Parts: sequence; structure tokens; C-alpha cells
Amino acid sequence: MNQKLALEILLSGESALITGPAGSGKTYVLNQFIKLAKHDGKHVSVTATTGLAATHLGGTTIHAWSGIGVLDYISDSFVEHIAKGRREIIESTDVLIIDEISMLHDYRLDMVDEVCRLVRKQPDVPFGGIQVIMSGDFFQLPPINRRDSGREGSFVTSSRAWHELDPAVLYLGEQHRQDDEVLVDILNSLRTGDLRRHHAEKLLERVDMVPNDPDNLTELHTMNVDVDRINAERLAKLPGDTLVYTATHTGAANYVDNLARSVLAPETLELKEGALVMAVRNDQAKRYANGSIGQVVDFEPGTEYPVVVFRNGREVTMAPETWELRDGDKKRASISQIPLRLAWAITVHKSQGMTLDAARIDLRKAFVEGMGYVALSRVRSLDTLFLHGINRMALSVSEVAANIDEQLRARSAADAKKFAHLEIQAEKRDLNPVKKKVSSGSTGWAEKIEKMRETHPNAYRPWTTQDDADLKQGFLQGATIAELSERLGRHEGSIKMRLEKHFGGDMIS
Repeated sequence: MNQKLALEILLSGESALITGPAGSGKTYVLNQFIKLAKHDGKHVSVTATTGLAATHLGGTTIHAWSGIGVLDYISDSFVEHIAKGRREIIESTDVLIIDEISMLHDYRLDMVDEVCRLVRKQPDVPFGGIQVIMSGDFFQLPPINRRDSGREGSFVTSSRAWHELDPAVLYLGEQHRQDDEVLVDILNSLRTGDLRRHHAEKLLERVDMVPNDPDNLTELHTMNVDVDRINAERLAKLPGDTLVYTATHTGAANYVDNLARSVLAPETLELKEGALVMAVRNDQAKRYANGSIGQVVDFEPGTEYPVVVFRNGREVTMAPETWELRDGDKKRASISQIPLRLAWAITVHKSQGMTLDAARIDLRKAFVEGMGYVALSRVRSLDTLFLHGINRMALSVSEVAANIDEQLRARSAADAKKFAHLEIQAEKRDLNPVKKKVSSGSTGWAEKIEKMRETHPNAYRPWTTQDDADLKQGFLQGATIAELSERLGRHEGSIKMRLEKHFGGDMIS
């Protein structure tokens, strides 16, 4: 199915699965749909199965959005204790996006379905009447069954929610990432289980090839221990002093442990000037996103917070951020840390969804089906692929995924015929509609801001480095939030949020 028809089916209000090979444009179609749906006034909730995947669409995790967190079951009292803000979001949502759906367990999709039905008080309608759009490729990383988990699961196609929702299947067949026919042939052969000797020989030719600029090349590894070792070795080679940032915690140990599993910031972060780093959280000011790569160029005087220049050209002083684990309105645990990690090496797992200009990849320890496919499909061509080595598992894909893929192809072909009448509309679709003008009789957002600034002159203005310095100095000298609000010309709520960003919520409260 082509992208235009897929987009039109989504805009018609159908719940659907967008699937297809890596690089076929799944995220592009989602972004186009999100833009157009929001233009039409729909409330779109954008989620993904991992924090890193969510950033490609500017969203959050499906676990956080639904409130299920790390739970394996929905308790009888779950909805009674769900936070008011979360309840309101679920109630107002018209469209729910779930990206990287291959990594979500079947029972967790059932849990999300149950939460939506209960919160929206529509127990007989899948997801309480929300249009659900899933996206992902089942040949990529599968859901992981942890040893300490209370349940085991499989792909979402085995769930009750999937069968009751009965989504349209939009299988995208065009290739938009790779511009190398040989690499595309290898990846397609991997998917169909038809990898031949000449394919393997082409990959082996890339073993021990030396890149032109190895110092700025991200490495992909299958094991966390190798990633940590490489990052430590590269950091040790840099001149200068090492600055160490240790995470702070609140809450019982079991809650902290649960939270730590979903926080990408390390317990102990060691940095030097010149270190290659990755942001591990979205910036509210949108200067960087979870997964953005940059380099430490300095440390802020006084605070010693790292100053990072990201590859988008933005220079940002990275202050501590706070992650929280909540059970309804109760905060069970929090972790505060600089939202960075070293990025000379990352795991294949964390690379899913990324497009890398070039990468050095080590697949000698691949331990799960689909891992090789994910890693090899991150680059655009064989010329930008540098292999340490590869094992047999790296060239394997799941038989279950292959069977699912065959079924999805057949369903997509049937859905293409079913919705063929939308093709004419798809050709006429304006992908860049002009925003509707606000009528003269209503109060626009700009007018509201001007009204606020009569009391708080700096309302909704960007925080400058000097603003932050004055805020931190005043707070440490004992100034109240009200005093800081008057001094800096900002609302007390804004002052409190900024202080929480710098010092953590517990210290402010």
C-alpha cells in the first residue's frame, strides 16, 4: 500500500496498524496524520512502547499515558486511584497512537484497552471508542519477557483487544531509508528467511573495514556490558578532569528499582569536556529530544552543570531532571539526575527507530531473533556500515513474526481494495493546510499572554542563563516563591516548575 492511501484511511477515522519494512516511512505517515488530525481539532495522544521510540513522534510511553506503568495486572481499584489529570487526558482523547508496537506484550495491550473502557465508561466498545493507530514491524525487536515479571506474553496480535478492535492493516511497501539496492536486497531476504550465501559474503566484506572518522562514529552493540566498557574507555582517553554526577532518590527501594528500569539516565554519570553524549529526556523548550547526540564543550561556573552542543546546533546547559513513579495521586519514588548518558556506544535495543548516517556494529553476541535486522537497517547503505563481526542468530528472524507478516500482507491487500474509493481523495489531499483564523469576537492566545504580562512581565518568555542564575541564587539565599515571582516577573507556578527542574520536586516541597 502506498503512503497516500494509508494516510487517507487513517483520516477517515479507521483504527489501523501501519507496518512494513524498516525505512518504509511508517513514522513519516504518522507525523503527517498527527499534523492533519490536530488541524481538524482532534485530541491526539502520541505514545510509544519505549521512551526513546516516543521521541521520534514527540510523545510519551503508552505505559505512562495509560497509567499502567510497570504493573502486570489491573486491580479492581485501579480506576478509583488514577490521577485526575491522567483521567482527563484519556477521557478527551480522540486518537491514540502507539508506535513500535512489536515490543508491546499482548496482555499489556489488553490492559490499556481495559483502562480506556473503564475510564471512558464505555465497557462494550474497544478502547472506549478511541481511534487506535498502531505502528511497527514485527520482524524487529519482540516484547521481552523478564525473569522478575509476573506474566509472560507475545506479540499484540495474540491479544483479545487486537481481535475485538479488528484494525485495518496498512502495509507500506516503498523504501525511503536505504539508497543501496544491495543492502535493501539483504534486508528483504532476511525478512523472508531467504538469505543466500552471496548476501552473507557481502556482509562479511564489511567486517574490519575502517571508517574515515572513527572518533565521531556511534557504535551499536548487543550487550549493555560492552556499551559501558567502550564508553568508559573512550572517556578515559580524553584529557582533563572527570566530573561525576550521582543520581538522588526518594521512595522505598522496590519502587526506586522499578522506576530505575525505565530511566535511561545512569546512576553515576561521568563526564569530561569533549565527551560524546546522548540526551535521555525530551526538553520542554524543544532544544533537544530524547536520543539527541551532542558533545560536552564546557561546564557552567558555580553549578558545574555540563554545557552541550547538540548536532542541531543548539548549546544547552544540562541541569538535573526528575523522573517520578506515581500510583494514582501518590508519588512512590523519584530519581533526579543530569539527563545525559555517554554515546560513543549504544545498544541495538535503544537504536530502534533511529536512522544513522554511519555506524560501527558488533553482532557477534546477538542473542534474540530480529536483533541483526534492527541493527543493519539503521544505516542507509553498505558503504556506511562497519562490522566488528556477526553470528548466526543475527541473521535469524522470528518464525512467529514471519507468519504474522504473511497474514498482514494478505489483510493489507484486502484493505487496499476495500478503501480504494479513497484514492481520488488522497490525490487531492493538501498536506499543508492553512490554520483557521480566530474570529475577531474571540480572545486569542496572544491577547491572553499580553493580559498575563500586565501582572507578570516575563510570562511565557524563554528563560535566559541570567534568569536561571538569579533564580537559583535567590532560592539558595532563602527567598520565597512569591518573592522570586515578583523579582523575576513570572507566575508562581512557573517559578515552582523551574525550581523543580533545577533542584528536584522533593527539595522544593
